[in-house]
Amino acid sequence: MTFYEEKLATIESSGNLRRLPRVEHQGKWITDGGRRMLNLFSNDYLGLAASEERQEEFLASIQGKYLPLSSSSSRLLTGNFPVYTELEERIASSFGREAALLFNSGYHANTGILPALADKRTLILADKLVHASIIDGILLSGAPFLRYRHNDYGQLERLLRKHEKAYDRVFIVTESLFSMDGDVADLRKLVELKKTASNICLYVDEAHAIGARGENGLGIAEEQACAGEIDLLVGTFGKALASMGAYVVCSRVIREYLVNTARPLIFSTALPPFQIAWTLFVWEKLPSLAEKREKLRRNSRLLADSLRGKGGEISQSHIVPFIVGESEDCARKAEELRRKGFYCLPVRPPTVPKGTSRIRISLTADIEEEEIRRFIQNIE
Repeated sequence: MTFYEEKLATIESSGNLRRLPRVEHQGKWITDGGRRMLNLFSNDYLGLAASEERQEEFLASIQGKYLPLSSSSSRLLTGNFPVYTELEERIASSFGREAALLFNSGYHANTGILPALADKRTLILADKLVHASIIDGILLSGAPFLRYRHNDYGQLERLLRKHEKAYDRVFIVTESLFSMDGDVADLRKLVELKKTASNICLYVDEAHAIGARGENGLGIAEEQACAGEIDLLVGTFGKALASMGAYVVCSRVIREYLVNTARPLIFSTALPPFQIAWTLFVWEKLPSLAEKREKLRRNSRLLADSLRGKGGEISQSHIVPFIVGESEDCARKAEELRRKGFYCLPVRPPTVPKGTSRIRISLTADIEEEEIRRFIQNIE
């Protein structure tokens, strides 16, 4: 047995071996191993990804436009098409901000921004539960960092008071809507803490909130009326916006600096112009999708209330955890639910702490209330 075979055997014996699923999709339904199931693990929060009506409307809107299926180059070489600038300007305008910059994915953004902006004279203070991509970005930056207890702003304030004067810059880093528990950060409190010193910057990742939250779909920052006071506001297009890529909203100076220093931007072929045009099309539709967001909110509360004491009480969103405990028990529960017609997957260590393996239920606006109630009956 080779070294890597031994490692795989160890992972499998712990109940944490991962395999790529071979599935087929049809809207909110997913087929795996011949079983047709309701997909409760999708990030298509507004149900736009499979909307033939939206696709047809988009295709009609771009007739006669030059939108290749590949940019064939980095944006800094020959791959910068007008539609990129159009989308960036539209995003910045939506937030009432100076500038925005596109990235190829949320991972590209989170592993590119902090390494570009932080150095040894920078301290990063990150929420304990930030996404793995943010952690990777922190490590790549080489900057000193500390992780404060999840949403514990008292501890964060103490860390700021203790360390802020010893560094040229301090970055507070958080998600707005956390991807495993579905709970929400108090961005207004973080803005308040940021304002206590001129060298503190606030970095917020809205990956799971953009499109799905806010009056106009502009996320938790819009909901809490503080988008204009967040230095680096990151979001992705691959979830509620049914596309691909990411953005950061920032100042013109920071945008220009990132263009010159963010390695994932500099050394990656840009996303296809055709794809960017679709993202712009969906972005323009966000304010008109309030009914979908409200339906998503109602169904989310229905499910979360039913799972109180089992993880549902944590959630404040369309992501609702059902905490089982041990990895093997969680895997068996997920398989039981799949047999009953619900596509659920176990989330296990190292993604979540040991002993907190859970079924992470991710709702979309296409799912009906009666389907939520049927799932509740089966999970109980």
